[in-house]
Amino acid sequence: MPRHRPGGAVEGRILTTPVGLAFPRDVTFESWEQAGQRISRIASSSAWYLGDWLVFGQDRYTDRYRRAVEAVGLDYQTLRNYAWIARKFEASRRRQGLPFQHHAEVAALPPAEQDEWLDRAQREGWSRTALRRALRESRDPGSRSSARVVMPRVNADGDAVDRWRRAAMAANADFEAWIVAALDRAADRDLELVSVPPLAELPAEREFLSLPAVRPAS
Repeated sequence: MPRHRPGGAVEGRILTTPVGLAFPRDVTFESWEQAGQRISRIASSSAWYLGDWLVFGQDRYTDRYRRAVEAVGLDYQTLRNYAWIARKFEASRRRQGLPFQHHAEVAALPPAEQDEWLDRAQREGWSRTALRRALRESRDPGSRSSARVVMPRVNADGDAVDRWRRAAMAANADFEAWIVAALDRAADRDLELVSVPPLAELPAEREFLSLPAVRPAS
């Protein structure tokens, strides 16, 4: 039986507790590194679990799922972010070799492009930062589909901006990417209510919108 040490640590093992980890003094670098890898996999899986859990509740218990979310004490906005990404990727298209965060980076793209970028990320061993950098570099400013325009300045109450930033942090997302994702979710919801043709079918030229930094209203 492993011997317990002061502070709850177990000799030769990293002990998990409801409020953190307890490390033995003699933990090796290899053990510490492997623990980080396991925690990363657990965190990634839990994001999928929570997203799928909320999607099921939204679809199956439309009038009661919010009560369940409140009862278990989970942040609803974070769950909505997870659920939005879970809806973008059915289980068969999720890459077991890539964390949830990689899927979040490409969730706003069409399915074929999602698959292409995830395949590249897996093949090249890209980190989330490397994938994000590659996505940005792939946008050709001279192409019609990726032309960027400057949007009007967005004025918002300081408390609202702070709330948005905290929500982005809770979702482990870049603030600008979180704003774009939130707008995309709103567009999906509103477009379900009315019939609007794709931008490519409208007279105006299709553009890629670059969202400016959101500043509190003065």
